[in-house]
Formats: sequence, structure tokens, C-alpha cells
Amino acid sequence: MIDVDVLVLGGGPAGTWAALKAAATGATVLLADKGFCGSSGATAAAGTGIWYVEPEPELRERAMAAREGLGGYLADRDWMARVLDETYARVGELATEGRYPFPVGADGRQIRTGVQGPDYMKRQRLRVLRAGVRVLDHTPAVELLVDPYGAVAGARLHRLADGTTVEVAADAVVLATGGCAFLSKTLGCNVNTGDGALMAVETGAELSGMEFSNAYAIAPEFTSVTKTAYYSFATFYLDSGEELAGASSRSRTPIAKALLDGPVYCTLDRADAQQRRAMRRGQPNFFLTFDRLGIDPFTDRFPVTLLLEGTVRGTGGVRIAGPDCSTSVPGLFVAGDVATRELICGGFTGGGSHNAAWAMSSGSWAGAGAGRYALRQADSVARPRLGAGGAGLRPLDRPESALRPADLVAAVQAEVLPYDKNYLRHGDRLRPALDTLNDWWRQARSGLGGEIVKARSAAAMTAHARWMYTAALARTESRGMARRQEFPDLDPAQHHRLITGGLDTVWTAPEPVFRTHRTLVPA
Repeated sequence: MIDVDVLVLGGGPAGTWAALKAAATGATVLLADKGFCGSSGATAAAGTGIWYVEPEPELRERAMAAREGLGGYLADRDWMARVLDETYARVGELATEGRYPFPVGADGRQIRTGVQGPDYMKRQRLRVLRAGVRVLDHTPAVELLVDPYGAVAGARLHRLADGTTVEVAADAVVLATGGCAFLSKTLGCNVNTGDGALMAVETGAELSGMEFSNAYAIAPEFTSVTKTAYYSFATFYLDSGEELAGASSRSRTPIAKALLDGPVYCTLDRADAQQRRAMRRGQPNFFLTFDRLGIDPFTDRFPVTLLLEGTVRGTGGVRIAGPDCSTSVPGLFVAGDVATRELICGGFTGGGSHNAAWAMSSGSWAGAGAGRYALRQADSVARPRLGAGGAGLRPLDRPESALRPADLVAAVQAEVLPYDKNYLRHGDRLRPALDTLNDWWRQARSGLGGEIVKARSAAAMTAHARWMYTAALARTESRGMARRQEFPDLDPAQHHRLITGGLDTVWTAPEPVFRTHRTLVPA
């Protein structure tokens, strides 16, 4: 048994910022990562932009207004302003205390609107270790622990190297485990299987915005690198050589429809010479495979596909109940992609930018909040801790042959990866897909076996798919990225967030109180 004040689950940007700020409160902190903190996850695999805006009222106003329409007007101005303030401070900290080598512009000032992920995360790991945080790599959590009153009281971890169990007692837990990309092979996201959301709901937490979960990124057919921003310079073509009308980095529906019938190609021919040089400097890994294959993406046509990024790039996640990113479950805090980003993005986001700012900000708030909460519990009496996990851990029955995690993953992917089910959403396709997923969940609860981490990840993906399709069916309009083909218009009567929860029985309902621009914390 390891005993700490704060346990942080996840070692990406949100997790490392949470660990730093929890340690700064004087709390003892343990960080456990499914991979290797500093090199696993979506950010560590590539460069990323940051929603970093100078503190000038006009610039901040323009930044907040820029994506409100895209997000279906579900974002909250107070939260957006808080994130802009926090991000500005944290990026400054990264430059000074983290000594991140931001490039310098012609005016002699650092350009702080983006980072190279590998360098950023390497520095974050070093900062965490220097802050006195204990780090357990390759040690994912398999379930949260709760006390008899329902408060989160630690977690049970699984050490991948030797298969041993590590039980951690903690007065507060920060979930920073990332979103769910359904093992779609999008770059850096194979660790993002939705484990944190499953563990949160198992303790009684709710979710928000799960209908905004069908983010697909453009990628070359022969690689998993998803840098959709570069395709703003692209021209797309059908197999016949005809230009694909209406296709762009922002408008992927024509691409998805065309891919159902055949290959789609593109060329990044709209970038000028200066832009091409900047693109190579900014995202060198984007070009590695092209160079090895002898393809010039600026002049040659190459095949593209769409890879599901789910709630990694979507905005749905665990619902936030307080300004410190606490949840409705005592002792449980959330940060980064596992938490809903609706508060600053509404129903639409993309890679980097807002996501990176949210990771920094929510991680800092969750870590500080968890530290303060834990220190308030310091004099409390010892309490029993019970495992909250279900599917993949504690089968309800003992079937003759256990369901294998790989079979469950394949079944879930068959319902969520196809464009005609998840991207080009229609109730006539969503309902049978959800019925199938509900059947698979019942089988998983009955007897999902196999290696524990793979079983829990398979269960989490199944739960995620059911939550997002339940919410998608409840939103009978097109808002943000949650677009319904039979309901193509925005419905003013549905200007609310949808709360979702439940395991064996999934439920969804409009948020009780929603007042855009006027409330700091959603009710």
C-alpha cells in the first residue's frame, strides 16, 4: 500500500500540470501513467498550437468570439476568460521556470503560440520529478477506490512490467487519463481508451457533451499522423481526377461521403514557398513518411483517410462541478481530455490550440484543488477503501467461455469507426448501432476476461460508445460537431448541454440550469 495526499492518473500535459500544482500546495503526490510520462500520449508525439492570447481586451474578445458559432454557442465566456488568463500565466511559467526555448520573432519577443510536444513533455517530466512527485510509469489504474460514504479514496493500479497490483490510498484523485480514440491508430492515442471516464462513472460521476464525440482527422492513408491544420492548404480529388467539391480541412463531410465509394486524394498545393518552409519546421514528423516514400505532398497527389479521434478531439467528457475542476463525487477531480471541454469550446474543437490551453489550465486548477482538498482531510480517521470497478474486473456470471478483450474491441470498432454510422449520423443507423453496443455491454458485464488492463480498456470503449450514441440520439438537431442528417438545422429550443451517465442503464437529460455568459460554474 502506498499512501499519499494526491494521486494523479495520467502523465500527459494535464497530468503533469496537475502534479506540479498539487505538490505546490505542500501535498505529497504520486503520478501514475499508463505509458511513460513525458513520451506517451497525443501531445508528446507532435507539435501543438496553444490558445495563447496577449492580455489585451480587444484581442481576448476576438479570441473568444472566433469559435462560439462553431461550438453551437454552448461555451461559457467566464470559463473562456479564466482559461486565457491561466494559459498566459502557465506558458510564461514554462518559458521561465521550464526554460522552454520558444522561437524569437523579428521584434525580439518570444513566439509563445505553440510548442514541440517531445521537448515540452520532456521538460514537464523533469519539472515534476524536481518538485518531489513520485512517478510510476507503465502502471495504469484499473479502478478507483471509494470509502463507505462514496468519496474517492485512491486507486488500484496494475504494473505492466510484472503484473503486480499496486494499491494507492489517497485523499484526492485527479483523473487526467485522456479521452477515447477507440484504438483507431491516430497518432499517440493508443493509450486513450476512455479508462478514466469509466472509472469516474463507476463512482457516480456524470458526463457532459458526449454527443460531441465524433471528431475525425484527416491523415495520409499510409501513416497515422493527423495534422489536419495542414490540409487547409489542400486540394482534394476523387479517383477519377475530378476535384472534390466542398472538401476542406473544416468541411470533411464531402471527404467522408466520397470515401464510402472509393479513394480520395489530395495535394497541399495551396501553400506558398514560405508557408512550405514553415510547415516543415513546425511539424517535421508530418513529412517523414512522405520523404521516405519519395512523395512531395506539395506537388504530388497522395491518398488520404479519416481517423476517429473521438473525445480526444471532441469536447465531451466528465462533467465539472466546481471552478477547481472538482466533480460531483467528493475527492475526484478531472483535467484535460477526460473532462468536458464544452465550457470553453461548446460542441466543437480540433487539435491543439484550445485543447492545449485546457490541459494546462484544467490541470493546474485540478491539481491545486486536489491538494487543498487532501490537506483538509489530513486529520481524518482511517477509512476502509472499496474497489468501485465492474466490467472487466468483477464479472456478474461465470460463462463457459469468457469474452476476450480483442473480440469486444473489434465489435465496438465496427459500430463507431465507420463514417456512415458515427460521422454521417442518422437515427436509422444510430439506433441499431446502440442496440448492438448494449448487447455487447451485457456480455462484458457477464463475463469479460483476459488480461486486466486490456479488459478494462475494452469495457471503457464499450461504455464510451454507448454514452455518445445515447446523447447523439437525444440531440435532435445539428449543433457543433453533433450533426444529424435528418435534423440538419440548429434548434433554439435545444440550446442546452446534455448530461449523460449510467452503466448498465444509460441515461441522458438536459442540464438543469444553463446560462451562457452569466455563470462561472454550470449547475
